[in-house]
Amino acid sequence: MPVLRASAFATCVLAFFPVGSQHAQAQSAPVHSFTVSGRDFLMDGKPYQVISGEMHYPRIPREYWRDRLRKAKAMGLNTITTYAFWNLHEPRPGVYDFSGQNDLAAFLHDAQAQGLNVILRPGPYVCAEWELGGYPSWLLKDRTLTLRSTNPAYHAAVQRWFQRLAVEVKPLLLKNGGPIIAVQVENEYGAFGDDLNYLQQVKDDMVHAGLGDDLMFTSNQASDLAKGSLPDLPAAVNFGAGNAATSTAMLEKFRPSGPRIVGEYWAGWFDKWGEEHHETDGRKEAQEFQWMLEHGYSVSMYMFHGGSSFGWMNGADSHTGKDYHPDTTSYDYDAPLDESGSPRYKYALLQQAIATATHTSPMPVPKASERRVFPVGAVKESASLWDNLPRPVHSETPLTFEDLDQNFGYVLYRTTLPAHAGNTLTVNGLHDYAVVYVDRKQIGTLDRRLDQSTVTLPSGLRDGAVLDILVENTGRVNYSHAILTERTGITEKVMLGDAEVSGWEMFSLPMQDLSRLRFRSGACTGPCFFRTTMTVDRPADTFLDTRGLHKGQLWLGAHNLGRFWSIGPQFTLYTPAPWLHAGANRITWFDLEGNSRHENLTAVHDPVYGAVTHSRESQ
Repeated sequence: MPVLRASAFATCVLAFFPVGSQHAQAQSAPVHSFTVSGRDFLMDGKPYQVISGEMHYPRIPREYWRDRLRKAKAMGLNTITTYAFWNLHEPRPGVYDFSGQNDLAAFLHDAQAQGLNVILRPGPYVCAEWELGGYPSWLLKDRTLTLRSTNPAYHAAVQRWFQRLAVEVKPLLLKNGGPIIAVQVENEYGAFGDDLNYLQQVKDDMVHAGLGDDLMFTSNQASDLAKGSLPDLPAAVNFGAGNAATSTAMLEKFRPSGPRIVGEYWAGWFDKWGEEHHETDGRKEAQEFQWMLEHGYSVSMYMFHGGSSFGWMNGADSHTGKDYHPDTTSYDYDAPLDESGSPRYKYALLQQAIATATHTSPMPVPKASERRVFPVGAVKESASLWDNLPRPVHSETPLTFEDLDQNFGYVLYRTTLPAHAGNTLTVNGLHDYAVVYVDRKQIGTLDRRLDQSTVTLPSGLRDGAVLDILVENTGRVNYSHAILTERTGITEKVMLGDAEVSGWEMFSLPMQDLSRLRFRSGACTGPCFFRTTMTVDRPADTFLDTRGLHKGQLWLGAHNLGRFWSIGPQFTLYTPAPWLHAGANRITWFDLEGNSRHENLTAVHDPVYGAVTHSRESQ
């Protein structure tokens, strides 16, 4: 068949050069082409097989990007796939951040320096077990805006995002001498809807922004291919281990003359709070990966290296719109590289599978990352939340995080109660977890995971007793139609018996700046911040064991390492060496149910998980 040369299948330029002056180097770079011809991809007119693995730049400390990319190359990959995370880069409307850990262009340069191509997935929706599927939560403040639709307000925001993203990545497109060989349009849209006008709109917006000069494609699970694909773009199929033969057959039936590409091959799985830790069978995955390569498929493994959803950025699952399953901070995924970047047993198996299928010799398996254990001091300082509240905002009805222009963290909702107010308190539309207090005494907790919405208040309360409801954003849903209404906080009414509670003060607690906290020596119970130090002689990776804590958030210096929760299955927080320094390293955490006498934090050599499901066969 003739080579397709429409805008969707552009002839492009490819160059592998080290980081430096990209314009000067692009001018002298050798010219290559990357095209589609029938069922094959062509590089310089010759059949080319994409062997890719997914890695996400914000889930890996920037200082380790090159290390992980080198390990990808050593396993036999020739391409890296990554999303662009809109909510990271536009935390407030019109305010953009592509610096430091968010420097997507630098990550793409690093990939190119290792001789790796890139598949870019700019969304606007990315899923990825990431907060709100990558959408900025401020989009939800506008009640007229509908995500993943042709809604004008949503469309305008997407256009602005693509235009700004293009400033960063357009110089790195293949035709401009960069490593990006393909760009994905939306993400598994067929699992959400079937409005191809919307999908076409996303494609047109990408083209208008200058992101459509390379090959473009869509990616869906096999049963959703018809709903989530455009007729003029290649279609990739996504599936988990054990489904290669069935799913690729469905792709070939759907597109018998189209290129053979697997957009996501799930070589592992993610964990959710209160559930079991996942491990998968690396031997079966390696066998299946080899089978796909030998049958001519281009494949991207999801994930090659999962890393960590640092800070507040974990997402949550919801399949019915009513259920809620927040993901852990760890995104280890049981991937070939573990959370700390060390090859696990399946790395060597997949490396050999690639070498066998491509008739090449495997490189030596990289060494494990260095890990050490450091002494952590006992808690000596604490700060009660009650003594560190900001100025409140008043409203007769509860406001959501989005109404308060707050993305993450906590909000304290406060009102007063009439005398003898003992009755059932109902919090309708709680997103996501709350601790209820009367006169600072804890009365109960409410957990969206468990569909809890009521607590019984004690009888005989004094007139004017203070009711506090401290609400945590545990991670917005990233999947299904639930994202459309995924505002955080108290999203509906609070009822005391049959009467609506009104007259609220709301204290925003985004916990972005801990420098103003007033710490003191002595005991603290209830919602408290605690501070200690870890003494490091020579920095190396370690894990902080949080089994002596209850539920909250932990910081190493200015780095927000993520969430801890005593229900597991994650009981450690990955602590990377580049974020440590020789000497005393300050550790701060907020515990919803703190107690100075019992708070205990230690460092351990290996991650600690709870019960395991889908265990791999013995090695």
